[in-house]
Amino acid sequence: MVLAPMSGVTDQPFRAQVRRFGAGLVVSEMIASQAMIRQTRRHMLKSTTDCAAEFPMSVQIAGCEPTVMAEAARLNEGRGAAAIDINFGCPVKKVVGKLAGSALMRDLSQAARIIAAVVEAVRVPVTVKMRTGWDDKHRNAPELARIAEDLGVAMIAVHGRTRAQAYKGNADWAYISEIKRTVSVPVIANGDIVSVADARACLASSGADGVMIGRGTCGRPWFISQVIQAIAGKPVTPTPGPADRLDAALQHYEAMLEHYGQARGVKVARKHLAWYCAELPGAAEVRARLFRLEEPRAVVECLRSFFLPVAERAAA
Repeated sequence: MVLAPMSGVTDQPFRAQVRRFGAGLVVSEMIASQAMIRQTRRHMLKSTTDCAAEFPMSVQIAGCEPTVMAEAARLNEGRGAAAIDINFGCPVKKVVGKLAGSALMRDLSQAARIIAAVVEAVRVPVTVKMRTGWDDKHRNAPELARIAEDLGVAMIAVHGRTRAQAYKGNADWAYISEIKRTVSVPVIANGDIVSVADARACLASSGADGVMIGRGTCGRPWFISQVIQAIAGKPVTPTPGPADRLDAALQHYEAMLEHYGQARGVKVARKHLAWYCAELPGAAEVRARLFRLEEPRAVVECLRSFFLPVAERAAA
């Protein structure tokens, strides 16, 4: 059960929060390889100063130049990454427009050159994350998976949508079974897993060796540990009530202020804090307030004024 890489979400404070609740392998935000080599502060923050402190942690890199990708992989191995993940799945225009991410599913020869260069560059395991293909007429994930295995990739994660779908429609878990039948390395299924029942259904439909969970963890850093427990046949820890959810949100918030500094931390934290409030009465109103606040302590008071009455009603 793996935490999926999500740009703008799986930063160091979020990964630490998910790990605190019992998750195992976590993956960094996608890091542009060229920027990684320049070591700009913005992109360095997307992993950590020392990946070994989060062991086991995989660092996901993206790009279109084999030599640049290889150098970025070496840098992250030197910083203690437990694995290097190559992004062949990102659907956003600014990545695809640079012939990276899911654009490489339309150029398997270049994808193969990138994989070969990265595998050669590092001693840690190299993994890849892909989509089912560019669109419904070009679902070539099994072919790319076979190439990746032949070049020495240790694990393959597949998001069950095409690039054309972006995040619309439903993830096709059954199609992932075709990739599973094609290769012998572990295959991890990704997409639309937001409940324990989803995880069970995904594993049954895909035949995958595990699941990679992304948006299902937003505001729910305990979710992966619940899936781990359920799949292992152990009692599942109940979802935290309002008081415990407040404690988790405050701990996460303080970690973000420390990581980013107060001015930026307040802004970066907003979406995370809104996710913690989701599905509770008044969530839309508190989200609107959170996105207006600039002063760090005012954010804390806003969260307390929202969660504590809910907690009191639940206790009553």
